[in-house]
Amino acid sequence: MLVATKELLRIAEAENKAVGAFNVTGIATLQAVIEAAEELNEPVIIEFATAHEEAGVMTLDFIGPLMVAVAKNAKVPVAVHLDHGVEIQYVEKALKMGFTSIMYDGSALPYEENVANTIMAVKLARQYGASVEAEIGKMAGHTLNNDGVLENRAVERKDFTDPKQAKDFVQKTNVDCLACSFGTSHGLYTSAPKLDIELIKELHEAIQIPIVMHGGSGVSNEDYGKAIDAGVKKVNYYSYMAKAGGEKVREEMPQDGAVFFHDLATIAMKAMKENAKEAITLFKNKDKKVTK
Repeated sequence: MLVATKELLRIAEAENKAVGAFNVTGIATLQAVIEAAEELNEPVIIEFATAHEEAGVMTLDFIGPLMVAVAKNAKVPVAVHLDHGVEIQYVEKALKMGFTSIMYDGSALPYEENVANTIMAVKLARQYGASVEAEIGKMAGHTLNNDGVLENRAVERKDFTDPKQAKDFVQKTNVDCLACSFGTSHGLYTSAPKLDIELIKELHEAIQIPIVMHGGSGVSNEDYGKAIDAGVKKVNYYSYMAKAGGEKVREEMPQDGAVFFHDLATIAMKAMKENAKEAITLFKNKDKKVTK
């Protein structure tokens, strides 16, 4: 069932849980996430990140219509979201495909320009009945180390999202949810992220709309619970799910004889589905127990 993200967020607010938003990079990830959600009978958000097109992994033109079609036929509510859209034209392309929510990311722009562009994105999205996410603050950076692993770099507290500015931003733009910076980072962590839970509480009190956690992979179970209680209601998740698929393929890769891609894709899909199920279950925020 295809739905708007704001509908899922309203439920998340009422039930004090978060909705998992999983990046789709191909058919295997799409199948993994949808099957995970259906087996758990939980709503989910599938999203396409512009970074994957920029990296040559997948194009919106190819995967976007398929995401919408699969969402319509799903047994559970599914929102289809564009992640980190930085150009209005690209955002409009997703909306025309039937995406039910978009993120306009002007966080790298001067504040007033981010506000102005986000207002345009909101006006455009409303014409399609779609929800809008935006972002202010600076996410923790990352770079490649010698092993090819993304290394988390600390961000100073002054670069995190400011509650007063966030309130002003939401009042001016009328967005449905806001991605904020409070200690997470995109990609893989080589050291545990340090979340500013008190800041999340201040932000939620100030803006009175759901907060989005980007860089959700790798956060401890305990911190997920604290962040959700504090106001996070959408968690973007991908890196550790993709890692689970890749590691399972490496583990079961045939050492001799023919190697068929469809076998490897199936192995990866099943591993990613189990990882997605664990994440969706954790985001329900029912069990605060920390697992190692």
